[in-house]
Amino acid sequence: MPKSLVARDTEGVRAYVKSGSPYVWLTAAAISVAFMITLALLILTAARGLPHFWPADVVQGQYTAPGEPAEPILAEIRSTEEVTSARLKNAGLKVDEAQLLYDRLLIKVANRDLLGADFRPVLSDWLVQRSYPEDAVVLERVEWGNFHGFLHAVKTDGVIVATGPEAWAAYQPLQDRATDLRSKIEEIEKNEIGAINYRIEHLRLSEKRLQIDGHTRENDPADYAKLDERRKEQDADYEKLRLELDAIRKDLSRDALVMKTVDGKEVEIPLARVVRGYRPNEMGLFSKLGFFGSKVWEFVSDDPREANTEGGIFPAIFGTVMMVMIMSVVVMPFGVLAALYLREYAKQGPVTQIIRIAVNNLAGVPSIVYGMFGLGFFVYFVGSSIDKAFYSEGLPSPTFGTPGILWSSLTLALLTLPVVIVATEEGLSRIPRSIREASLALGATKAETLWRVVLPMASPAMMTGLILAIARAAGEVAPLMLVGVVKLAPSLPLDGNAPFLHLERKFMHLGFHIYDVGFQSPNVEAARPLVYATAFLLVLVIIGLNLTAIGIRNRLRERYKALEG
Repeated sequence: MPKSLVARDTEGVRAYVKSGSPYVWLTAAAISVAFMITLALLILTAARGLPHFWPADVVQGQYTAPGEPAEPILAEIRSTEEVTSARLKNAGLKVDEAQLLYDRLLIKVANRDLLGADFRPVLSDWLVQRSYPEDAVVLERVEWGNFHGFLHAVKTDGVIVATGPEAWAAYQPLQDRATDLRSKIEEIEKNEIGAINYRIEHLRLSEKRLQIDGHTRENDPADYAKLDERRKEQDADYEKLRLELDAIRKDLSRDALVMKTVDGKEVEIPLARVVRGYRPNEMGLFSKLGFFGSKVWEFVSDDPREANTEGGIFPAIFGTVMMVMIMSVVVMPFGVLAALYLREYAKQGPVTQIIRIAVNNLAGVPSIVYGMFGLGFFVYFVGSSIDKAFYSEGLPSPTFGTPGILWSSLTLALLTLPVVIVATEEGLSRIPRSIREASLALGATKAETLWRVVLPMASPAMMTGLILAIARAAGEVAPLMLVGVVKLAPSLPLDGNAPFLHLERKFMHLGFHIYDVGFQSPNVEAARPLVYATAFLLVLVIIGLNLTAIGIRNRLRERYKALEG
């Protein structure tokens, strides 16, 4: 090849590299790979978690292990895997070594109160005489997990009112009635009695405050008489609700189901302990879709039960969103003010440069260090000082001197503060100096220029910082374990009791819920799909929060686009 052509090709390659096009394509490829990885993660979590809510068919069969009597089984098949015969032989199973691979099934036999465990592994070859009886019933219970069996009879006040095929038709309205009664009990216990307990506790603290201030029943009988009168009113209201609860519970205990297990054993289950019952094998596609929708709604709207392995995760969703909102309210003003000072007021020199380096380094500090700082400073120092100054009547029981949602939000605000500062400062640096000078030339002061011109134009960059802060804070778990998150919160931080927003309360969080269910649950197999479902929901919550912030940013960007031009 002539040297002139080689030189010309070399010059063309150099010009192409200098143009920056290869870096554009590399960046596009990296973004595409990141998007595909994120999409694959969402699909994986959805595929592993959402089938948990689908009403799986129940198979009946005989499990015939070599050398052992046949065992009747009624179970859901949850998963299948291929296992080598050598591995099974090492586990003590009498398998045929000539057959290299076996299909091992993980089945949910339920009936934990009778069998001791919900799940068990079986070999597919040994599960014979399979059938899918349409009258097989799955009962979701308040405790002890699901029950698999056949509905034999329905009892009311200890008397059998329906048996055989008529029992299922008689059961349906009774289950709706039991669900309504259980909802009434929950409403009374959580809201009405909860409000009474809150007011009684407030009266107790008010009486203790009187004692701290030196008021006794002898020198100030009027104030104590008012407290006693209000306490009697609360006691009377509580007694009315207690009697109403006793009547509802008695009414709820009226009905019971007589179930037969697959081995013929009869078990009586009070309807008060049954959440729902269904026959998956006789359900059509649309019936299963409706059931799936109701289960997903229960998952996002109800409280958890059974050590967080059943029920819903609404308190965790609420706690996550509320914590992020409080954190955003705190971090934005401080982050913007810090960036404004560093860019507009601070003298650009070694000290300012050191501050910027420190801010950038803070972004790399492990989150658990922020948790330790939050526990030591916010909880033990600030919270204890607040208790001594304003809540001394509650001591030695702390009010703010204990982990809570306020301290969690402040800790995460510190954690995400560098992100907001850097993003805001970058936005301020992109505003042309001519715009500032034009505003000053028209007679505006520097403060007015910053407030009315510079900050509005930099607001999209501020929102970018908020988006990054939300994305990081919503998924943090390690610091929250020290400053406020719990496995199960008895009440939400926001309720109908004054002052309505209770920043001192502990809360549940989706990230910690994933950790708790995945690693602390006594029922690992039941918890595994919930881990994926909760992770999928956490990603959706973060996406929703980010999309809201992105929408606000885009609106602000459109508003000030002409001014930037």
